[in-house]
Amino acid sequence: MSNIDAVIQELVIANRILAREEVVAPELVAPEDIVELDLDGQPVRSEDRALYLERFIHAAIFAARPDVVAAVHAHAEDTLPFGIAQEIKLRPVIHSGSFIGTEVPVWDIADNFGDTNLLVTNMAQANDLAKRLGSHSVALMRGHGFAAAALSLIEVVRLSVYLPRNARALMRAMQLGGEIKYLSQGEIAARNRGYSPYSVETWRTWEYWAKKAGCGHLLNRPEG
Repeated sequence: MSNIDAVIQELVIANRILAREEVVAPELVAPEDIVELDLDGQPVRSEDRALYLERFIHAAIFAARPDVVAAVHAHAEDTLPFGIAQEIKLRPVIHSGSFIGTEVPVWDIADNFGDTNLLVTNMAQANDLAKRLGSHSVALMRGHGFAAAALSLIEVVRLSVYLPRNARALMRAMQLGGEIKYLSQGEIAARNRGYSPYSVETWRTWEYWAKKAGCGHLLNRPEG
């Protein structure tokens, strides 16, 4: 298998995992569905198929963040309240939520583009979102969803899975009433210290998710 074929196969696995974990929808994605786009969100080769409308989000993030290897845009419902409630911020409260970072900014398309259908349909809107994301791992999109970015495909999948779980835990804690105890900066740092996307622990999680999604047979087990 060539390097590009291996990357495409990993993208297929990632999409199916995110679908199985109810983050995104394309659970039937196959290698032939993968389209290569440039940093303007345009296909690099002739393409007759309809393209994802919001592909510009990924293009803008990659253009603004050379460190980023993978990005996800999703409409996970559990994150939506925190992009709407202006006084309540989404912050990590569970150990796996530490990966979202200490701050999750909210991007409101109306601030610079007025009344729209809330979808990111061009590079100007996408660049504005990427600017709001900045150096953060994730940004919420008011009334829409979120955009996440990471240094590896495994990391962005992990982030996208745990972000809604952290949001659910925080929402339920708020419903119980009383003061919310968020993870401290020290706890977040301790959780993330020494993390590697190629560790045995990370691989086992990836393998578990892939098998749950019915695509474990597509895995290329790392060497060592």
